[in-house]
Amino acid sequence: MKTLDSRYQQAHKEAKLAVALAFAYFLWWYGFAYGFAPQSIEQALPTLYFGLPFWFLMSCIVGPLLFTILCALMVKYLYQDMPLDIEQDPPHEQ
Repeated sequence: MKTLDSRYQQAHKEAKLAVALAFAYFLWWYGFAYGFAPQSIEQALPTLYFGLPFWFLMSCIVGPLLFTILCALMVKYLYQDMPLDIEQDPPHEQ
């Protein structure tokens, strides 16, 4: 079985991956929501894709779908199954 230290290292690695994926999703959402949104209401109507503006489609439709798939792939291939119970070391004989 894995030692407690190796389980902590794996848990820290998995936590860092989860935070990195959440940060990447925020950057994706923010970049498309504010980067491609029209500057003012007075501009001409935006080009619509499937009846939605591009910025909305990418930030609120494609983004969640993409990052849900990335999360599932991360859990399947990068996370490891490990027991959470603490194993007691047998006492040392002298």
